[in-house]
Amino acid sequence: MALELGLEKRQFGHRARLALSPAEIRLIDDQAHAARTMWNCLHAWWTMQPKAKRTLAAADAAIRQARKEIDFLAVLPAQAAQAVLKTYVQAWKNCWEGRAEEPNFKARFRSVMSVDIPQGRDLQITRVHRRWGMVNIPKVGRVRFRWTRDLPVGKKANADNRITGARLVKDALGWHIAFRITTLEAKPEPHQGPEAGIDAGVNIPLALSDDNHQDHGRAARLPDGTSDRDRWLGADEKAKLLRLERQAARLKQHRKPGQRSSNRLRAVYDQIGKLRAKAKRRATDWQHQTTTYLARTYSVLVVEHLDIPNMTKSARGTIEEPGKNVKQKAGLNRSISQEAWGRTVTMLTYKTARYGGTLHKVPAPGTSQRCSACGFTTPGSRESQAVFVCKNPDCGWSGNADHNAARNILHLYRMGLALVPAAGRAVVRRPRGVKPAAAR
Repeated sequence: MALELGLEKRQFGHRARLALSPAEIRLIDDQAHAARTMWNCLHAWWTMQPKAKRTLAAADAAIRQARKEIDFLAVLPAQAAQAVLKTYVQAWKNCWEGRAEEPNFKARFRSVMSVDIPQGRDLQITRVHRRWGMVNIPKVGRVRFRWTRDLPVGKKANADNRITGARLVKDALGWHIAFRITTLEAKPEPHQGPEAGIDAGVNIPLALSDDNHQDHGRAARLPDGTSDRDRWLGADEKAKLLRLERQAARLKQHRKPGQRSSNRLRAVYDQIGKLRAKAKRRATDWQHQTTTYLARTYSVLVVEHLDIPNMTKSARGTIEEPGKNVKQKAGLNRSISQEAWGRTVTMLTYKTARYGGTLHKVPAPGTSQRCSACGFTTPGSRESQAVFVCKNPDCGWSGNADHNAARNILHLYRMGLALVPAAGRAVVRRPRGVKPAAAR
């Protein structure tokens, strides 16, 4: 009935910081290490089994037996262990359908520590007062979390508005809880705003076809001698980061190869990680604010269909055929990775749908070399990274190169050259009963 009245269900997440004691931190750390070990054991079991025996039921039986025989794995709650299996199977499905690479082993120091709580009824969330709430974590107990937005709990919770689960995630600031929320909202009216093409670049992060470019602002612009990863830190924070990095380099000199890091060196690394995490949060906040502004302003947004992993490949080459301009290409790769174009497109995908707009993708080849005024591609028109001067004798248009590319992107959409499906990542379908070539 609710869906017939112009309402639709929407799923989103909300992340809050946990206030844990040292004992509670150790318990959750043990669960996270057990979840990572469970993934690695499951991956080893899956790859060693014959194809005929790689079934969900057999994997579930192996997990149950492992939790009975290995005390370390028993630390992980049963529901969290089932969530590891579900995530692992989904990783293989993403690989078979061409959306991701094959799943692999998770390293101890390079993997994000996380524990899943798949059922919302296990959380038992209550609000203590204006700033804090309480949540139940299996095998840990009641813990406090920072209350920063209204959650559908208590009398506000029903079949259409509720918390369906959560995930515990650890970063440089400690443990956080990410709630999965399902809510019922009114369907947005069709957006009546203008259309715009967007070119993602390095000099101008988001160049728009109507010259309404979105950059990082004066505080985040790069002065001479500053790396891309430090653009979101203030002068005092940059000085502190430089001092910590020099201190870590001095402490590292006294460590022999294979020797464990000292407590002092690990403490310095923790401080560096906190500064890096602060810079990342500021960059993500800029992306959220910018994409929300664009989704509210424009009815149609058009972006390029970019193969970012291929764009950020190293130019080092091989011993027989060494690459050229390796350092320059490495710097460009870092700049592209810092801009996080894929995350920007992901945000635009769901935000345009939320505000009644649409997002489309067009083919990327030629948008930077073609003149948006005359439509011809003349060699030498792209004079530099930021300057475009059309060499066509009958044209001679000049302007910013990213602005020119954004105009070409919008023109491709208006010519009917948008890719299908327009928004999101394309899914490769296969006929029923036909196993994929990459099946293991």
